[in-house]
Amino acid sequence: MQILDRRLNPSGRSLPNRQRFLRRAKSLVQDAVRDASAKRGIRRADEGGEVSIPLHGIREPTFHHGDGGVRDHVLPGNKEYRAGDEIPRPPSGGGGGGSEGSPDGSGEDEFRFVLTREEFLDLFLDDLELPEMAKRRLVEGSDPTWHRAGYAVSGSPTNLSLSRTMRNSLSRRIALRRPKPKEAEALREEIERLEADGDPSGRLPALRAELETLLRRTQRIPYIDPVDVRYRRFEPVPRPVAQAVMFCLMDVSGSMTEDMKDLAKRFYVLLYLFLQRRYKHVELVFIRHTHEAAEVDEETFFHSRETGGTLVSTALEEMRRVVADRYSPADWNIYAAQASDGDNASGDSQRTARLLTEEILPACQYYAYIEVGRDGEHGMPGFPRGPTDLWRTYETLVAMGAPMAMKKVRHRRDIFPVFRELFQKQSAGGEGASA
Repeated sequence: MQILDRRLNPSGRSLPNRQRFLRRAKSLVQDAVRDASAKRGIRRADEGGEVSIPLHGIREPTFHHGDGGVRDHVLPGNKEYRAGDEIPRPPSGGGGGGSEGSPDGSGEDEFRFVLTREEFLDLFLDDLELPEMAKRRLVEGSDPTWHRAGYAVSGSPTNLSLSRTMRNSLSRRIALRRPKPKEAEALREEIERLEADGDPSGRLPALRAELETLLRRTQRIPYIDPVDVRYRRFEPVPRPVAQAVMFCLMDVSGSMTEDMKDLAKRFYVLLYLFLQRRYKHVELVFIRHTHEAAEVDEETFFHSRETGGTLVSTALEEMRRVVADRYSPADWNIYAAQASDGDNASGDSQRTARLLTEEILPACQYYAYIEVGRDGEHGMPGFPRGPTDLWRTYETLVAMGAPMAMKKVRHRRDIFPVFRELFQKQSAGGEGASA
């Protein structure tokens, strides 16, 4: 049996060649994807699009004949140099016959192509994961694994079981007493011998009739019959996966400007896409806080315009309440991501540190904190702006070995690099505080 796949490639493109190219130029394409992502808005964060990679990154390696040894020669028409003279390097690093290079390194020597949404997200999220995911309580996953489940009389040619097919064929031939090739060969030799001797015993007619009967039975009882064929059968089995919950804590107090909130929202949109893309059993809990905190839905979390004072401890209290009500640390992997400008009411830092040390961090697998600020936010010349109260509080906890990571974001172009640093796969160890 032969199977021919005559489906057209999408949009007339060669799909195998495209996939082979993406595998070969994966590192360059990933860099281009990350650069393109940093320039996007929230609504276009998960779209595909056009990216560019350097042309030198797609050249195929070739073999060519080399010139062995040392060769000195002077080209015809030369009026300046003699044999043995050294030719100076052209100015600006350029070569002969080409136009002068761009002073900033830019140019048109690029290869541009369009990525689909699936390709874009796969490349961007390729090496990210939730740190320290523990298999606590296992639930049945929606992505099943396939396990052997016996044999079937029909199926794909790739699943054909030769051993089971041949065993059925042998059993059928034995039961039906199919003549063996050696029996027919022995009869032919006997007939040939008698024919050579002139058949003194008169057995030739009987032997020829017996040989004809054997050949007819051989034809009626095939070596392999369709009833012998068996295919390996597979059944989907739900795959146990670890369940997790991600708490998204965002400061929406009066000290958070619209630019700061935009940075925080960009981070959470990227986090949302990452979790939805890579994990099937991760729930999200959205908590907004001013001087008060409340669990809200996704629409309210991203678009509500309420404001007020700042008490970070209220968000941690709300997170503790939700964990106690719905997410037992014995059954769930608990993660948290907090975004704030670092401001906090005086006297609340000690309570925040106590809640984290005694309640939140012991139950968490990982706690990520990003501090958003204005682009170019500094103090007076020669006196850079010092760390915020919240940053100093968290920095102390990190120094004590708490499972926390801290990053600062001042511009939207910083969101993607910071996100990758917070959730990049790590072999061992945690991540400390950094600016």
